[in-house]
Amino acid sequence: MAILPTARIPERVDDGEQYRPKLGLEMEMVVVDAATGASLPVQSYFDSLMAIKRARGQVCEPVFIDQRCVGAHTPLAECGLDNGFNLLETAMAPVAGGKGGLDRLAAVAYQELADTQQALKADGACVLNASQHPACPRDQRWYESVCVPRTIYNELRGYRGWHHWEGIDAKAQNGANTSVPVEHAVQALNVAVALAPASIALFANSPLESGVPAGYKENRMTLWARVFGPARFPGDLFLSTYPKRAFHDMADFFNWMFGGGTVTRGLPMNASYDYKAAPVVILDEAPSLMVFLQSPQWPGRRTDTGQTVLLQPHAHHVEYSQIGQFLDARLRYRLDRLPALEEIMQAWRQDGGLESLFAAHGAQTYIEARAPGAVFADAALIEEAGTDVAYSVLLSPSALQAGLLANLDEAWRLVIDRGWQTLGSLRLPAMRAGMEDAHVRALCTDVLAVAKAGLDKTEEHWLAYPDFVLASGRSAADRQLDTWMAGRGAEAQKLVALQARHVALHPAEFGAMPNQKHV
Repeated sequence: MAILPTARIPERVDDGEQYRPKLGLEMEMVVVDAATGASLPVQSYFDSLMAIKRARGQVCEPVFIDQRCVGAHTPLAECGLDNGFNLLETAMAPVAGGKGGLDRLAAVAYQELADTQQALKADGACVLNASQHPACPRDQRWYESVCVPRTIYNELRGYRGWHHWEGIDAKAQNGANTSVPVEHAVQALNVAVALAPASIALFANSPLESGVPAGYKENRMTLWARVFGPARFPGDLFLSTYPKRAFHDMADFFNWMFGGGTVTRGLPMNASYDYKAAPVVILDEAPSLMVFLQSPQWPGRRTDTGQTVLLQPHAHHVEYSQIGQFLDARLRYRLDRLPALEEIMQAWRQDGGLESLFAAHGAQTYIEARAPGAVFADAALIEEAGTDVAYSVLLSPSALQAGLLANLDEAWRLVIDRGWQTLGSLRLPAMRAGMEDAHVRALCTDVLAVAKAGLDKTEEHWLAYPDFVLASGRSAADRQLDTWMAGRGAEAQKLVALQARHVALHPAEFGAMPNQKHV
């Protein structure tokens, strides 16, 4: 494999125009009954949330599936659900990065969190500081009662054979999204995937499953093997497995994601960015996306009508299929102007060709982090670490990734020095032991140092939480497990005790309400 050149993310791109980085955040939240701590599907939440936002003068539009509200869109965020009505998901619109970018993102994020917490009162619910509910069923009855009725799940469960119910116990992440220039996108992806064990350990918050200790600090990350292991196509498990080597360029990455041994997901008839609800065509004979793209047309059936159709490959199928892998980070992209499919296929065969083509068509590329578990400020953290650390929690995964990708040369050097396979071997120890594993802890030390060097000095305070975890050796998972093991009585009593110390605090309770001038 050719070694990628080292590169700090430039202030200017090749055409002389200033590169303007952006930051986003996908905040997932475990919903629980405010009295019992039991997992709770929302019912009145979206009506309440929209009323709160409209009273503040925000434009707010509901989203429906089968006449049931499943989301609310505003200019600042898409507030919705992940896979179940017991797991909220708020995806914030990107803000300008660079100096002050994390402050701008924090202003939006803390306002969104405050709105969510207020709106949940309509359901007698609140957010639990956890990246997975500690005692939630995953049986068929529960799954059917809380699963969001999206079209895509019929394909994933029925056609592909995924055990989708394994994730219905509100497995939540804190998804940092950081833009990168297209010419450095694959190197940024390599860095994010290889250094993910540090994020897994620093933001671990799921030591319990089904009411018992799971044997992991971040049990959430065991999900993919359970979902894809029994699946119909081995390629689905392959696309969640740490690659044998780093990717050379975008073509190499696409060969891995769309090439031999993989099976394309359902594809839309027309251009769409609706990855979960748009009707799609499932292709006959289970081709890879690469094979389909090289054909004049392919037979398949529509998931909405069952009608047999002939689907012609199009450039938008390349853009639509980008979410088809489940590594600890994703490379996301959107083009301002779609090239012809023939141009994509030709560029695919050239070293660096896709980067050049995407850049020429106004591609916006960013890294979506999937390794950091959802962590929020709670009473136990404030008692142990204080309000300054608590204030940094929500934005710290974003700060860590932004710092690493702004210091991409040093981050890549860390990957080279440690070794790709050695870093991959740290993923399981990070999930199981976190800071208790000496090698994982040493990696966290190095990763934090590189990330700090990539941030402006005024933004280093956003890394106060991972700094605390590294210094103390204790993540949110340790505090959650302490409370659970100290609780007396049956599971229900333990949940009440957990609720008392680990409900996510309203931002006003630790001085984190946003400064509206940044919004």
